[in-house]
Amino acid sequence: MTTIPRGSSAATGSGEPFPDGFLWGVAASSYQIEGAVAEDGRGPSIWDTFSHTPGAVAGGDTGDVACDHYHRWPEDLDLMAELGVMSYRFSVAWPRVMPDGRGVNQAGLDFYRRLVDGLLDRGIRPLMTLYHWDLPQSLDVGDAGGWLSREVPDRFVDFALVLGKELGDRVPAITTLNEPWCSAYLGYASGEHAPGRTESSLAYRAAHHLNLAHGRAVSALRGVLPQGADLSVSLNLHQVQAASDRPEDRAAAEHVDLIANRVFLDPMFGDGYSAELRAGTAGLTDWSFVHAGDEAEIAVALDSVGVNFYNPSRVRAAGGEPGRPFPGTDRACFVDIPGPHTVMGWPIVPSALTDLLLRVQRDVGLPIEVTENGLGARDVVESGAVHDPDRIDYLRRHLAAVLEARRRGAEVRGYHVWTLLDNFEWAWGYDKRFGLVHVDFADQRRTPKDSALWYADVIRRNAL
Repeated sequence: MTTIPRGSSAATGSGEPFPDGFLWGVAASSYQIEGAVAEDGRGPSIWDTFSHTPGAVAGGDTGDVACDHYHRWPEDLDLMAELGVMSYRFSVAWPRVMPDGRGVNQAGLDFYRRLVDGLLDRGIRPLMTLYHWDLPQSLDVGDAGGWLSREVPDRFVDFALVLGKELGDRVPAITTLNEPWCSAYLGYASGEHAPGRTESSLAYRAAHHLNLAHGRAVSALRGVLPQGADLSVSLNLHQVQAASDRPEDRAAAEHVDLIANRVFLDPMFGDGYSAELRAGTAGLTDWSFVHAGDEAEIAVALDSVGVNFYNPSRVRAAGGEPGRPFPGTDRACFVDIPGPHTVMGWPIVPSALTDLLLRVQRDVGLPIEVTENGLGARDVVESGAVHDPDRIDYLRRHLAAVLEARRRGAEVRGYHVWTLLDNFEWAWGYDKRFGLVHVDFADQRRTPKDSALWYADVIRRNAL
């Protein structure tokens, strides 16, 4: 069994405390860590299909084995307990529980029952994500399948009800969707993620059906969960900056805020899709997929909101200088932000997290949990240790940004590092590592990094 060394934390001195009861956590997702993709009745997901498509994933990598968490979960939960982790945000593989998107696979459900019981036995709060991108392949059939179909939100409600009825008495917190922007825009507009579609207009239909699935699932879960259950959604909202003060660049930033942020925030927490959004996308879609009553179904009350953050986005108007197109539109492009970047090419700007948390508090007005934040690197084991001072610095500065947001009024009550284990990092494969714990994918050996020791010390002191 892997153990966390004691007395060797990189943290020194005392820092500003977090409030009593602050939830220190880690996050992970099913397809990225579980493996066992064809065991105990699990069906294929769209990510199984996508990752086996030549050229779709760097290095031809797949999640077939990943971290073998399906077999090694007790060891991984022990690692969390030794770190002092209080909350584990995990996701349920829809095709493990419902292989064809409809009938229940008892063996798959039993796996998550064991996992939840193992967390509770170790004093760790289960925060269950219902959808982290692994849609059953059987629901993605034809040109109008997957999240382009109005049927899939109803199948998602069926899935949510199975988990609510079977695990709701032991899972105090459930988040419906992880990063629906990625599912809609990277899955249907840019093709970078499963199912690999590349038509901008499709992103808006997919986004709407994801919103509808969220709202219907929350309403259904309210009828089966115990009183006091916490229901949320986890959003990767873009902290958008205009590349310049030129009117066209400011307009591009406002447009991106509409299509990347308000397309979810407005129907979930406001009065439905805005007139500005509909007008700004009139050349791409007519919004005929929004039926009467849909927006009322989406706008259900939540108890909290999850925020995933890695970096801000800077955009300019399309045309002229080269830039990477923003998915789902021909009106804006990403441009680089000067300064340090991670191996992902993402700029490191901790103050943008403060700004985003304050925006969410203003626009949503609910308690917030940071449900993902972390740094990708190319970590290596040297003499039995992994030295990752860059990750420690990244986490320290972003936790300071959380404290600043709290000082300025944001009700942030928890923070989850992405991620516990190095894992299958979607289209990037296994080259880029986000874990607090190094995984040797040849023999599955787990080696806690210096950042794990540092994080354990932060948790113990409840302070930076």
